[in-house]
Amino acid sequence: MKYFSDCKHFRGDVPCRPHKQEGVHCADCPHYLPIDRNILIIKLGAIGDVIRTTPLIRKIRELHPNARLWWLSHTPEILPSEVDVPMRFDLRSVITLLSINFDLLINLDKDREACSLTDRIEASVKKGFILRNGVCAPLDDDAKHKFLTGIFDDLSKANTRNYLDEMFEIVGYEWKGEEYMLDPPEKVFDLGLAEILPVVGLNTGCGGRWTSRLWPEEYWIRLAKMLIAKGFLPLFLGGEQEHEKNMRLAAESGGRYLGHFPLPIFIAEMNACDLIVSGVTMAMHIAIGLRKKLILFNNIFNRHEFELFGRGEIIEPSKPCTCFYQPRCVNPDYHCMDYIAPETVLDRIEHWIAEAV
Repeated sequence: MKYFSDCKHFRGDVPCRPHKQEGVHCADCPHYLPIDRNILIIKLGAIGDVIRTTPLIRKIRELHPNARLWWLSHTPEILPSEVDVPMRFDLRSVITLLSINFDLLINLDKDREACSLTDRIEASVKKGFILRNGVCAPLDDDAKHKFLTGIFDDLSKANTRNYLDEMFEIVGYEWKGEEYMLDPPEKVFDLGLAEILPVVGLNTGCGGRWTSRLWPEEYWIRLAKMLIAKGFLPLFLGGEQEHEKNMRLAAESGGRYLGHFPLPIFIAEMNACDLIVSGVTMAMHIAIGLRKKLILFNNIFNRHEFELFGRGEIIEPSKPCTCFYQPRCVNPDYHCMDYIAPETVLDRIEHWIAEAV
């Protein structure tokens, strides 16, 4: 009996999906999709960094529609269904990848383990970063711009290109507005509202390490109270680290807080919002992936790094931030995030809620 191991559906260890669903065999299967190349993306990173790398999938599918796409990540659960083989970074995955000769390997991480794997995995073409003399190095000139802005603050501050443009260049592509890929959540989140109100998601955290990006709690409370007075529903968002904080904010402002949830339910909760207010966090990237309107707080990063696709705007403090890429504020005179006024944020929320995008 014939079998076609080059088919996209073929597994080898278990029956393929068309056979399980329809009982077909390879010789007469109408679903035969021959694979002409194997492509591996290594992007281990944080969830937000993984999400903002997904526009590459659109370009790869355009150029190589019959490729089998592999992706190695710490969080493969966030990857869209367009990825054929999502893999968690562990020993099982590494052993598997070391036995495959890829046509194209793209490593967008500068971690030692990612760069070391790039060196060891066989591939006809490699793009991105590799390990040389025990430290990360660009594989070629395409990766040099992004490499240099990552090691010299003055170059990073002067940079006027967004992350997507830089990332596409690393692979040798030209970014032409390709958007994030994030599968829509299966769960429809019920906010329990009898009336229909515009829902404004207020993502109040920024991770335990990056406290320099925090907006004062009293400002979140003032903003929530003003939103209620304007006929909006403020919905506090966050993870386990923000639970106690969001409980306080909701109690003092009258806003809604539903608790913290596993990632799929958190995404569904965000999808129930009409607009998101957030700092530079995972939630920011989820909002962009869901194509939500977004008010983005930024202070310690280069604002040119972020692409909102015309569905929002970046608000920065009126007093300059002096803590570029610093996880904690080192300015003894003032905390710049105190200089983003809730009234300013409310004005921009009203603008974008009314804006037809």
